[in-house]
Amino acid sequence: MTLGILGGGLTGLALADLFGEGCEILEADAACGGLCRTVVRNGFSYDYGGHILFSRDREALDYLLGALGGNAVRYRRNNRILFKGRFVKYPFENDLAALPKDDVYDCLYHFLTRAFPEPSNFKEWCYYRFGKGIAERYLIPYNEKIWNIDPALLGLEWVAGRVPEPPLEDVLKSALGIETEGYTHQLNFHYPRRGGIEALVRALEARVGALEKGFQVKAVGGKRGAWVVSDGRREKRYDRLVSTIPLPDLIDALDGVPEEVLRAARLLRYNSLICVMVGFRSASPSDKFAVYLPQSEHRFHRVCFYDYFGDSSVPQGMSCAVAEITANRGDGTFEMTDGELVEHVAAGLAREGFFQRGDVCLTDVARRKHAYVVNDLGYAKNLAIARGFIEKSGIVLCGRFAEWQYLNMDACARHAMETAAALREGRE
Repeated sequence: MTLGILGGGLTGLALADLFGEGCEILEADAACGGLCRTVVRNGFSYDYGGHILFSRDREALDYLLGALGGNAVRYRRNNRILFKGRFVKYPFENDLAALPKDDVYDCLYHFLTRAFPEPSNFKEWCYYRFGKGIAERYLIPYNEKIWNIDPALLGLEWVAGRVPEPPLEDVLKSALGIETEGYTHQLNFHYPRRGGIEALVRALEARVGALEKGFQVKAVGGKRGAWVVSDGRREKRYDRLVSTIPLPDLIDALDGVPEEVLRAARLLRYNSLICVMVGFRSASPSDKFAVYLPQSEHRFHRVCFYDYFGDSSVPQGMSCAVAEITANRGDGTFEMTDGELVEHVAAGLAREGFFQRGDVCLTDVARRKHAYVVNDLGYAKNLAIARGFIEKSGIVLCGRFAEWQYLNMDACARHAMETAAALREGRE
C-alpha cells in the first residue's frame, strides 16, 4: 500500500515517521514545520508562537522528546499576567493576593456568590464558573483579544482542559496569599536546547523517507482505484490519502463538492498570527518566559522572552521579546504594515516598563495565515458537515487544521500515533 500525506507540519512528519516505509509527504512550503517553525535573525531566534512541550499524555510526550534525543531541557513555568502594573502569577485565579485589596475582595466575593444559569457560550461560562470579578478583570478581556471575537460568540466545545478550573480551596488560598499552582500539567515543560522548536521538526524530518517540498495541492480526485493529487504541473498517485492541510483548502481541491459543504467550509473560522520580535542590546530585566496582557490598549495579547532559554536564543548579554497578535483580514490589525506593528509593540513594551526604546537593536515580523481554530457558535454544525463529507470520501483527516480542532503539539502526536496504527492495520 502506498500512502500520500498532504502537509509536512508536525502532524504530517510524525505520521510519516510512525507509519514507516511506503508513504510520501507533499509539503507546499519550501520548508516543513507549519506553525512549528523558528525564525533566526542576526543571532536572535524565536518561534511562531510560544511553543513549549508539556502533556498529561506521557506516551505522546515521550515520543516528541525521544525525537529530540538529548536536545531538550526541562524548565519550570514562570508566566505572569500584567494587571494594573503588577505581575500576577498565571493562572490569574491562583494569585489573587497579588492584586490590590479591593480587587481581591471583588474577585473572591463574586467567586463565592456566583449564581448564573447554565452557560450557552464562553462569555456566560466565564461568569458561571468564576464570577463577575475574575471574569471581567481577566478572562473576558484576554480571551476577546486572543480569539479576536466577542466571547459571547464562542462555543464551549474547546473549554475542557484548555481553561484552568481551580477548586474552591485553591481560590481561597490564593486570596489569602497561600501559594497554589494551577494548570499543573504545564508547570514543568521542555524546550529544545538548540534550534528552537524547529529542532523538533528537523529531527522528525531526518527520520522520514519520501518528502517533496514546494508541492501545493490544487486538485485531489479518485482515478481507477487510486487517489491522484496534483499541484497543477505534477501528479502523484496513492492507494490511501491522509490530509493534514487546512480542511477548507482540501475541500477547495476536490471536484463535485455540494454547495452545502462548500458553504460550511467557508464558515469555519480561524485566526491568523502575527509575531513581532524586538531585540534589545541589554539583558532582560525580566525572569519570566511569558506575560499575558488583557489590556485593550495593546493589540498583542502575550509577550514571550526568548532569553529565558539562554544564549542559544539570543546573542550573549542581549534579550528578545516576541509579541503575539491574533488578526483576521479586515480587522485593521491584519492590514497594518510591519513598521506600524513594530512601532506599536515597541511603544507598548516601553510604556509598560519592559525596556527602554533606545535599547532596541533589531526588529522582525512574521505572519502565519492559519494559527488558531476558532470555536464559534456555528463551529459544531459546520464542522460536522465539512468533515462528514471528507470522511465519506475515504480521505483520512489528521491534525489541528485538518480535523479543525484546537490541538496542542502533544495531541497532534497522539492523533498521528492513532492514525498510523489504524493505517498499518489496514496495510497488514
